[in-house]
Amino acid sequence: MQVCHAAASVSAVFDAPNLIADAGLLPLIRLAERAGLPELAASVRIEDADNSGGANPAAKVMSLLSAMCAGADSIDDAGRLRHGAMDRAFTGVRAPSTLGTFLRSFTHGHNRQLHRVHRRFLAGLARHTPLLPGAGQVMFIDIDPTHRRVYGHAKQGAEVGRLKGQRTLHLILATFSTQVARPVIGAVRLRRGKAADVRGAASFVAESLAIAKETGGTGIRLVRADSKFYTADVVAACRRTGAHFSLTTGMNPSIAAAIGRIAEDSWVPIRYPDAFVDPDTGEMVSDAEVAEIQYTAFTSRKKSEQVTARLIVRRVKRLNAEVTQGQGELFTTWRYHPVFTDSPFPMLEAELDHRRHAVVEQAIADGKSGLLAHLPSGDFQANAAWLTLWAMSHNLLRAAGALASAFHAKATTATLRAHLVNVPARLARTARTYLIAHLPERWPWRDAWMSLFEAVHRPPSPA
Repeated sequence: MQVCHAAASVSAVFDAPNLIADAGLLPLIRLAERAGLPELAASVRIEDADNSGGANPAAKVMSLLSAMCAGADSIDDAGRLRHGAMDRAFTGVRAPSTLGTFLRSFTHGHNRQLHRVHRRFLAGLARHTPLLPGAGQVMFIDIDPTHRRVYGHAKQGAEVGRLKGQRTLHLILATFSTQVARPVIGAVRLRRGKAADVRGAASFVAESLAIAKETGGTGIRLVRADSKFYTADVVAACRRTGAHFSLTTGMNPSIAAAIGRIAEDSWVPIRYPDAFVDPDTGEMVSDAEVAEIQYTAFTSRKKSEQVTARLIVRRVKRLNAEVTQGQGELFTTWRYHPVFTDSPFPMLEAELDHRRHAVVEQAIADGKSGLLAHLPSGDFQANAAWLTLWAMSHNLLRAAGALASAFHAKATTATLRAHLVNVPARLARTARTYLIAHLPERWPWRDAWMSLFEAVHRPPSPA
């Protein structure tokens, strides 16, 4: 690709008053309105001395959400909403300085209000779009913590924690997915950098399960997590709400003894359709053997808190490097990876389901490559609000993709922005003040964009 010879001498000037850079916000904001977000956001009541942060919270939440959907990863980037003809297409756009003041006005109580908006908005999106097909039969709730490195000693809550030598803030999130849908964000929580992974895990799991039910998870709900969440409190939180659990356990003497009781002829070969990285060796694993045995966990707790369920164990051959040097294998050694679960599915299906827990990493990667590239404020509660708004923008983009096409229903967030949101357009008005958006000719994803646009502008289906 080269510059056209006739245009070898190019000049540029920013003087087009009728252009907008992100025409995909037209259907996106209409979808958010259909899901009731402006009314929900108006319930965030911020009381401060001069009302500098609390006035008209709906306009500020909508402005932040729109900027995030367009790709803003800092407060200043919200200025992209104030260009060209954006004021003709949208009303109530707020300046970055106003949005920064709004975020810094948040307290813990205001963040709980915003999180209530998030969970109801997610439920609204699920009602208006095929966001989680199959949720009424089986829904997977994946819990995972992650650290986000931050810079500057004035960053509230930033501490040197698990990532040695790095100051971080500690995020925990729950994603909801089905057998055919990519994950959306359920509950989110921001903690200080040194907070233990399992801190508040039971209440977080209970909150996630409540949101899952509101989002359409009325059938089997399976909570999946790694060994940091293998606790009696987490299991109890699942069972109180009728959900199932599937938790990696790690090895301890009791589990090792249980594995030793598994008969040799009980091991069944399994082939994983998607190879994964073995956490012990870093090698790719496609083939293994699986067996299960009944196991009673948490025997150090009182009788009512002990849990008897299935211990499903995967074993993989431990490679002997000396075999390649001419020494034969005297006996086979194995590496064992146990999972404690009360999954209602057969053993091989339950094992495959648990290994798909890694889908939560897709949502984390989406965030870290975009809006969570850094947490933009020095104020802890402002960053907590930013995290919740990221979750809302992630879910809105996923809902838009579900309306656009089968491909976009499973596309990454970056792809959704490139194909559906960051589309330039020229706005024109007719004599009847009817607004027309003229988009690029031969846009490769025209059909998907129009499917989204028409879906959100047609009259809503009767209740």
